[in-house]
Amino acid sequence: MVYTAATDRYQNMQFRKCGNSGLKLPLVSLGLWHNFGGIDVFENARNILRLAFDKGITHFDLANNYGPPPGSAEETFGSIFQKDFKPYRDELIISTKAGWGMWPGPYGDLGSKKYLVASLDQSLKRMGLEYVDIFYHHRPDPDTPLEETMGALDLIVRQGKALYVGISSYHPAEAAKAIAILKELGTPCLIHQPKYSMFDRWIENGLLDLLGNEGVGCIPFSPLAQGLLTNKYLHGIPQDSRAASHRGNGAMDEDAITNEKIEKVKKLNALAEQRGQSLAQMALAWVIKDPRVTSVLIGVSKPGQVTDSLQCINNYAFSNDELNLINQILG
Repeated sequence: MVYTAATDRYQNMQFRKCGNSGLKLPLVSLGLWHNFGGIDVFENARNILRLAFDKGITHFDLANNYGPPPGSAEETFGSIFQKDFKPYRDELIISTKAGWGMWPGPYGDLGSKKYLVASLDQSLKRMGLEYVDIFYHHRPDPDTPLEETMGALDLIVRQGKALYVGISSYHPAEAAKAIAILKELGTPCLIHQPKYSMFDRWIENGLLDLLGNEGVGCIPFSPLAQGLLTNKYLHGIPQDSRAASHRGNGAMDEDAITNEKIEKVKKLNALAEQRGQSLAQMALAWVIKDPRVTSVLIGVSKPGQVTDSLQCINNYAFSNDELNLINQILG
């Protein structure tokens, strides 16, 4: 079946300006970290991407090492792009990253110019693209001067291989320096991608303030604490869960799910029910309540989870009482 995008795809999606840039991102973006690899079912991945775009999700987020095996999520996306999304390229924001181990030897990891330039060239081939919209350095590299890493990002934009650049998992001091270097080079840092959820609030200790002050966007990943902030674990660890699957590639470990966390999840779930939301919807809404957050990245294993997640857009306002109760539960 030839894919034709839904004509009403922009009707219900909200878009937010990304920092000081002219770029707007959908309030909910789709991450391809899990469930798009070589070990996954191709048609399921295709159905997820089609539905996401039909619902107004214009931003698909990848990285060189997503899979498993590494590189296979980009290959899957590339195949679906050629079959379904090529006519819609100018409506899509496609991002990828480099910074984690990708190939053997000293040039396949971290933050050297050699690695970043070579990695993006490989990513573009895998996806069948002439350029990506956003290219990220995936994590800080203590052994490479930040000037070299940021210089590589600047070079990549000047080569026309990326329109914008960003950083991921940088702490405030590192991020401030990276942002300053990029500004001086004339290729501003568009966006920062940190891990952020109700259970992991480190970005509230300076990073969000920095991004707000510098006009840099923010797109958190793992907003559901890799499934913990859903109804999936209210009664223990189900067999089909990410924690039980032992996929590797950053999937959750069973020992991350403690009785103490389950008790907190149950209390948060009760509040979500009072708000007329599922726990997952409330957890996503809680992330996008902050106007400094440009978009939130969701990861899904089936199309229905896209539709379900998007309900968070209908109610992301919290009363002071609700916020105080959440803080009390989280302790």
